[in-house]
Amino acid sequence: MEEIYPVKVKVFSALTCVMLIASLMYAETAPKQIPNGKKAKVTGEIMSRDADMLTVQDKDGNTTIVDLGDNTQYKRVKGAFRLRRQDMDAAAMLPGLTISAEGVGNAQGQLAASKITFNPDMFNIAMAQYQQSQANKQAAASAQTTANQGVQQAQAAQASANQAQSSANAAGDAAVAAGTLGLMNAHAVEMVNERVSDLGEYKTVAEAGVYFATGQSALDAAAKADLDKLAQIALSTEHYMIEVAGYASSTGTQSENQRLSDQRATSVVQYLRNKGNIPMRRFLVPAGYGENKPAATNTDAQGRALNQRVDVKVIVNKGLSQGM
Repeated sequence: MEEIYPVKVKVFSALTCVMLIASLMYAETAPKQIPNGKKAKVTGEIMSRDADMLTVQDKDGNTTIVDLGDNTQYKRVKGAFRLRRQDMDAAAMLPGLTISAEGVGNAQGQLAASKITFNPDMFNIAMAQYQQSQANKQAAASAQTTANQGVQQAQAAQASANQAQSSANAAGDAAVAAGTLGLMNAHAVEMVNERVSDLGEYKTVAEAGVYFATGQSALDAAAKADLDKLAQIALSTEHYMIEVAGYASSTGTQSENQRLSDQRATSVVQYLRNKGNIPMRRFLVPAGYGENKPAATNTDAQGRALNQRVDVKVIVNKGLSQGM
């Protein structure tokens, strides 16, 4: 995609395609085929999502493609997501969530879901476990890389030690510094961003920043114009999904900022749904993050204005979108 979109909307191209390890695991086995028109039910974990298509793996390791539609009903076993509107349940269908899907087979051998039952409490646990696993893997890889660099530097220094002992000492210091850097990288990776687009399975096609006045969650004309552009990009993108993350400045109490960031995220979702014609099932768990992850300092008015925002991303599944 080479066209440039102005005013806060940025389009990315030539992104590196990296598959999740989980995607590689279930890709080795062909999905189970559901006979056209036959009633069926599948219970298992969502391994991947590509727009309206969920790949669900049962306890025996079999996978089924579940097709979400406009008439799919969502039922919670218990618990509640942060955004409690019933129509937000369609946005909860993410990798890591265990669901029971009921419906009939379609012409492609997929399960056209009429009802999906899930427990959001289990999703929270699965997401936390997954993100910690990803953090550990990335931290270990980063630490190993920097450690290897340190060893190489130390070896090179040792080879020239007969000519200049000082060079060997300097290289030893570099090795220590490299090891320290590895620990720093590991710590940084452990601070995992909970946003879906950072999990590695998705790539960002376009994004927009929507800004709000202090204490407000209503969209102004500029925000609506940016969201209109983003909606157009989304609707022209195959297998698109939309991620919405609301934020607040440090003005006010922590609970007030959390509530305000939730309201801002909800305002964006409602606008994109009602005016942009984006189906609710195309959103991925819209959420507010309070005053966390500020884009600028909160010590001056300009910085606070930049933190009173909602980040909106149009994303696609890296793996499945290439193979379909």
